[in-house]
Amino acid sequence: MRIIVPIKQVPETNAVRMDEETGTMIREGVEAIINPLDLYAIEIAIRMRDEHGGEVVVISMGPPKAVKALREAIAMGCDSAVLISDKAFAGADTWATSYVLAGAIKRIGGYDLIICGERATDGDTGQVGPGIASFLELPVASYIGKVDSVAEKSCRVHRLVETGYEVLEVDLPAVLTVVKEIADPRLPTLRGKQKARKMDIPTWAGGDLKVEPDKLGLNGSPTRVVKIHKPTVARNCQKVAAADEQAVEQAVDQLVAFLQGKDLM
Repeated sequence: MRIIVPIKQVPETNAVRMDEETGTMIREGVEAIINPLDLYAIEIAIRMRDEHGGEVVVISMGPPKAVKALREAIAMGCDSAVLISDKAFAGADTWATSYVLAGAIKRIGGYDLIICGERATDGDTGQVGPGIASFLELPVASYIGKVDSVAEKSCRVHRLVETGYEVLEVDLPAVLTVVKEIADPRLPTLRGKQKARKMDIPTWAGGDLKVEPDKLGLNGSPTRVVKIHKPTVARNCQKVAAADEQAVEQAVDQLVAFLQGKDLM
C-alpha cells in the first residue's frame, strides 16, 4: 500500500502576518512548523503502513525552507518525501495549490490513499484535500475520525458529523481528510532524525509537472483576499481600588448599583 500525505508548513500562530496589498501571508523571516492538523494524517498513515505494509510518501508545496517540515515527517516515520517548490507557485489560493499537488501526485503515481489533515491553521478552509480529489477524479471522505478496515479495493471509515458518525465504504484509490480523533501523533525518534538528515529530498518545480503555467500562483488563482480588516475591541471600564474593608464595601455597593442600572439584578 502506498499512502501519500500532503503537508503544509505554516507560521507559528502568534507570528502570522499578512501583506495588506496582495492579501497573502508573509512567510519570510517567520518561524514555521508543520501544520499541527497534518500531524494526525502523518500518524494514521504510518500506522496503516505498519499494519498493511507499503510506504508513506510525504509531499509539501512551499518555499525551499519547507524541506524542514518534510524532514520532520521523515523523522516521525515516513519513508520518503518530495518538495514542490517554484517561485511561480507563490500566492496560490486553495484551488491553485490543489492543482499543483494533484500534478505532483500524478507524477508519483501508484498510490492507494491520499491522507490530508482536516485543514491548515493559517488558511482554515479545509478545501485542499477535496480539491486534490477533484483534480484527480477520486472519491473523497472528509472529517474521518477512524479507519475501520482496509481491503484491496476499499476501506471502511467513520466520518464525523454533527449527530455522531457516518460509516462509509470508500473505493480505493481515494482521498481522506482526518480529524484529531484519528490518532495521537508520535514524536520524532533519534533514529528517525538521523535518517531524515541523510535523506536526499528531491525538489520538483512547475516544469517537472504536467501543469499549465497560467493556472499557477497568485495570477492563476480564481479567488483572492481583496481586503484585510483587523477587528478592534473597545471597552470602557471603571476600576475601583479596594485597599481596606471600608473600600471593599463601597466597591460592592458600586457593583450592585451598576448591575441594577443594567437591569441585571
